[in-house]
Amino acid sequence: MKQETYIKKKERWAFSIGALGQGMIYAMMSSYISDYYLNVLQLTPMFVLLLMLLARVWDAINDPLMGMIVDRHTTKRGKMRPYIIYAAIPIGILTVLMYLSPNLDKTSLMIYSAIVYVAWGMIYTMADVPFWSLPNVMTPNAEERSSTISFGRTLNGVGSAVPEVLFLVIGLILPNILGTSDGLEYNKLKYLIMSIFTVVIGILLYARSYFHIKERVVIPDVKPVKGEPSRLSRIFKCKPLMLVILMGILSSGRYMVQAAAVHVARYAFYIGKPLEGMSDEARVAAIEASVSSVKTIFQVCAIVGMFGAMLVMPILMKKFDYKKIVITTCIAGFVASIFTTLIGWFTMNLYICIPFILISCIPLGVLNVITYAMIGDCLDYMELKTGFRDNALGSACQGFVNKLGNALATSGIVLMYMFIGIDPEKMLSSEVIMAATDLAMNQRFAMFSLVSIIPGISLLLCAIPMFFYKISGKNKERMEAELAQQRKVRGIEINE
Repeated sequence: MKQETYIKKKERWAFSIGALGQGMIYAMMSSYISDYYLNVLQLTPMFVLLLMLLARVWDAINDPLMGMIVDRHTTKRGKMRPYIIYAAIPIGILTVLMYLSPNLDKTSLMIYSAIVYVAWGMIYTMADVPFWSLPNVMTPNAEERSSTISFGRTLNGVGSAVPEVLFLVIGLILPNILGTSDGLEYNKLKYLIMSIFTVVIGILLYARSYFHIKERVVIPDVKPVKGEPSRLSRIFKCKPLMLVILMGILSSGRYMVQAAAVHVARYAFYIGKPLEGMSDEARVAAIEASVSSVKTIFQVCAIVGMFGAMLVMPILMKKFDYKKIVITTCIAGFVASIFTTLIGWFTMNLYICIPFILISCIPLGVLNVITYAMIGDCLDYMELKTGFRDNALGSACQGFVNKLGNALATSGIVLMYMFIGIDPEKMLSSEVIMAATDLAMNQRFAMFSLVSIIPGISLLLCAIPMFFYKISGKNKERMEAELAQQRKVRGIEINE
């Protein structure tokens, strides 16, 4: 039986373009902050490791708290939408401050970086949790909700590619304008320009969505009754949701494909003319050009693999169970990572690895889309079983998983630096800049493993919880029908 649809095309585009802007901002942080802290600001690796981990422990508290705040209060302008406006300008300012490179001593620089990084995470939570809860209140139609999420995540992925393009374009233009052989000054200015451009465009697109989205599923605020389960208790007792969260945590290694790409570009591969006999200035230019080229190769693989998967996800999600899609693509990604690792071990030839890197990026696109749709189904299940629907808290769970995944990936990168003995101050200094070919082969392969076998193992592990996930097939159809009937009985309001 075909359900009524509610979301107009203009509104779907407004939400998705907002997601595009948000993707630009998040990628500016997640894909480059570890390289910026380690190689540009040259902060102590142990400090960077502790900062990433401790900040995410705070997010473990911050995200659910934000979800409960959003679920508990409804304003005249809606439950979710107002936070888009509240968070837009602060998150933009903090993103630029993150890449400002102030002229401070090392201790002061670490304090400054810690304050900005933690504040960024808190404000981003304020923007992220309500925004990705919106599809749950834009329509009661589960299929329409899934397609809206799918389209939004696809454009969110497109937005995440914008800083990647800027990394390449600025890398081609800036050396000619700057006219210096100082690799540190070049990289400081490069990241600052990237952050300013990303913020100006990204925040405008994100904030624009506020004016074109409507909240239709109006679930009245209910005051807690003594003795009834708390919001957190309902979340933890929802087994399907816990399986989706576990899947997300186990898939944390997938974030390395993007977060570690710039590190692999610096320390695993060199593409260009032989460096012997070059002047210092020519050497710096050749190495920076190689970094941009290698990073671009990974970017293209991500675009073709990840974004390609995201584009076809609406079709796949209509024809196949979500759990089957996850299991199949994650196993395929694991197998591809094995081939990538073996080729890297025997040849360290990036070009031969490209087809397999591309295949291993497919599950990244699948998981980026499907986890949000699965959380929506889990909230349907929780509402059916308990009579409560904690939309924002459910979205906060996904936000926490995303941040935890990025933190674990970044921490893994830092640990690899420490484990194989790479000293950024020696590799990227104003006196001499070293190429990947100056490193020992075992160091180069270890860095390469960050984008090959480690993400592959993570993909294999994340498929395991899906074998126990039951919201699929006839079970899902039965759940949706029972929930629609229950809402009629409870008098849940659906605005046109």
